[in-house]
Amino acid sequence: MKILFISNGLTHYYNLVLSRLNSEPGIELVAVVPKQCSSHIGEGVYQTKDGINFRVVELEESRKLYLYTTFKGLASLIRKERPDVVIVIDIYLFTFLLDVAVVVAMKLAQSKLILKTHPFRYPTYQEALVEIEKSSSEFKLLPKTINKLVCMFGLVRILRKGVLYLNRLALNMVDAHVNYIEAHKLWATYGVPREKIFVTMNSPDTDILFNVKKALKDIDSILPVNPYRILHVGRLVEWKRVDMLIRTVARLKTVFPDVELLVIGKGPEEAMLRQLAFELNLEKEIKFVGGVYEPRQLGQYFNASSLYVLAGMGGISINEAMCFGLPILCSICDGTEKILVREGVNGRYFKDGSEDDLFNKIKWFFEHPEKMKEMGCESIKIIEKDVNIRTVINGYRQALDYVEAK
Repeated sequence: MKILFISNGLTHYYNLVLSRLNSEPGIELVAVVPKQCSSHIGEGVYQTKDGINFRVVELEESRKLYLYTTFKGLASLIRKERPDVVIVIDIYLFTFLLDVAVVVAMKLAQSKLILKTHPFRYPTYQEALVEIEKSSSEFKLLPKTINKLVCMFGLVRILRKGVLYLNRLALNMVDAHVNYIEAHKLWATYGVPREKIFVTMNSPDTDILFNVKKALKDIDSILPVNPYRILHVGRLVEWKRVDMLIRTVARLKTVFPDVELLVIGKGPEEAMLRQLAFELNLEKEIKFVGGVYEPRQLGQYFNASSLYVLAGMGGISINEAMCFGLPILCSICDGTEKILVREGVNGRYFKDGSEDDLFNKIKWFFEHPEKMKEMGCESIKIIEKDVNIRTVINGYRQALDYVEAK
């Protein structure tokens, strides 16, 4: 089975998933990605081709009809490759509904279409309709000059409802959905049949991480032992709320003088966060490590930490921390935390956006070191049994088997 996997980039962690999928018996995977950095990928997202075992085709992104993003030459590529299945992420979905050349190429190749999406905070169809009725200031997809005319003639709601209707058509057009989280009820509001929906969960290649953990077992710690060391891994962007975590460390310092925070990652907020640490006199307590993507080096920092805290949005770093036996503290992340983090079992939740509750929960962890160890052990069990690279690949295989049998 040949698969064209159409994505907005080659992120280091998902490359490992695609490589595992490509290694499955009978599967050949070709990734289609933007030639230049996509406008649909976040600033500071690390991309690489190192270690991949699948073929990559780079095409130039193109904006069509102010409605959707596609790739120049995609129809020709489909005709050439003749894939059995095309897997596409949502930002390119309209290509397969509105681009006539691509639609014809898919028909000629008899290719099936699978939509890969992460519908966290995706509105139901009814919620989307309500939002359209409430807001009618402008239609942002159009240029400003055309927007003025659209607003003048009161066409904003009509156009928005038209796009919503196209979205409903596109969601039903695909042969199958693969989601990180359970989304049957959500897609049902758009009319998508339950049998089309498959849950992969979200996971890095946990087999690699467990092998790294085993290899590091007898290696000296990269840092001195500190039971009060907190770890954060992720891009330094506003919605990760690292600023709130830094302010919380300043408060914790008055109770736990040895508290320390490791910040792994880089991004547009780095200079501001460093300045905040300086202003709070936390230059010794907070260490900015930079971006770490090599599993062995990253594993050393996980092993040297006692508690993993995600103060804002995120996801995959929780899986990684759990592989290395860390208890987890988080709030609302990207939906995957609801499966991974179990209150009082392998971690705890704090009230979203509440610095006071974040402080109190970290304080609770530090006051219960034995409970932290127990939770860390539970983290490993959850990864081994419930959410790992095998659950992801199995989810994909089920979706592929389903569309193949159609």
